[in-house]
Amino acid sequence: MHKLESRTVVPTKGLHGEIVVPGDKSISHRAIMFASLAQGKSRIRGLLRGEDCLSTLQAFRSLGIEAIEPADDELIIQGRGLAGLQEPTDIIDCGNSGTTMRLMCGILAAQPFFSILTGDEYLRKRPMGRVINPLSAMGAKILGRDDNSKAPLAIDGGGLKSAEYYSPIASAQVKSAVLLAGMQGDGTTTVYEPHLSRDHSERMLRYFGADLESFPGGARVNGRVELTGQEVVVPGDISSAAFFLVAGLIVPDSVLLLRNVGINPTRSGVIDILQQMGGSIELLNQRELSGEPVADLLIKSSHLCGIEIGGEMIPRAIDELPVVSVAAAFAEGVTTIRDAKELRVKETDRIAAMCECLGTLGAEIEPLNDGMRIVGGKRLTGGQVSSFGDHRIAMSLAVATLGAAAEVKILDTACTETSFPGFWELLIQVAKG
Repeated sequence: MHKLESRTVVPTKGLHGEIVVPGDKSISHRAIMFASLAQGKSRIRGLLRGEDCLSTLQAFRSLGIEAIEPADDELIIQGRGLAGLQEPTDIIDCGNSGTTMRLMCGILAAQPFFSILTGDEYLRKRPMGRVINPLSAMGAKILGRDDNSKAPLAIDGGGLKSAEYYSPIASAQVKSAVLLAGMQGDGTTTVYEPHLSRDHSERMLRYFGADLESFPGGARVNGRVELTGQEVVVPGDISSAAFFLVAGLIVPDSVLLLRNVGINPTRSGVIDILQQMGGSIELLNQRELSGEPVADLLIKSSHLCGIEIGGEMIPRAIDELPVVSVAAAFAEGVTTIRDAKELRVKETDRIAAMCECLGTLGAEIEPLNDGMRIVGGKRLTGGQVSSFGDHRIAMSLAVATLGAAAEVKILDTACTETSFPGFWELLIQVAKG
């Protein structure tokens, strides 16, 4: 559990520089997991060493996986195959990481041993029924608090059958958990979803050799096909880049170049949204690394206008919507975010948190049941706000302050280590230009 701390952020007159954001969190999680389930050695470069990914790494070490770290952003994992994991001798602590817990449910539900997953006070409040229910339909035996909906979770693994699952929500974590469970058993498992959620699992599982097919509306995997160790290069995290995208757009006289950012089309909704608002974001040097599309992003300060955001765009930008609401506060006109009820069950209720904090700073913003309505163009004032222990809220508020009229004190900021180690130092670096 991170210690509490606070930061005071001061407005700036321009952001300049060339920066590299940390490795993609979603891809880093999956690289550790799939390398551990593969046969043979994998080398992972560009790994995010945030607290969430370290929780995943420690989980697999507790399952008997050998991993060495020859450099800060490099990891070598000796995989043991689909049947090579060992029963843990203690409870597995997933920290603050919902990705760790939900995907581990899919992996461990198929393993022929007993395991228990827990997490910090925030993770233990988050809904786990969304993965427990489909896994239980495959024969999984998972028990949890609050009518099998919250951690800690006790898993008596093994004996799963293949399934067809129609997910009521577009969730990469649900989809991945079901595919990972099905991959370890007999037959073909298929997941259907209402909108396309991020497809990092499908891309990387194919890269490791899984017999997996994506199709409009879902994905299917054939079981008992062994994965093979690979060289993986993790691109920069678009969710981390989003803070600097918005900062560069809203602070006058700014020019930023972000190198090696992942632009997976299931994740790049924030780029599309900001461009629709009038933001100058240019994609340079587009290429592919380890099955993932990558580019350098050139950002110039822009005059933004309010837009409507909803529908299929939401799963492609769900984690970036807090900082999008900051962009909306600086845009001319009204921005409405809908179909984003998922924001209410993240590390905190991100709709309530952003409305309270931006409102405290003078923004005209109101919560909707499934989103927010922001009337932009009103200069933000200084003050004191809290992150509510949520890394994305903390960083979004820091970005908002850069274009405000006075400094802002943000409480509980150590949580940024969850996904973006070095965020504050990088912010100072570009503010100095």
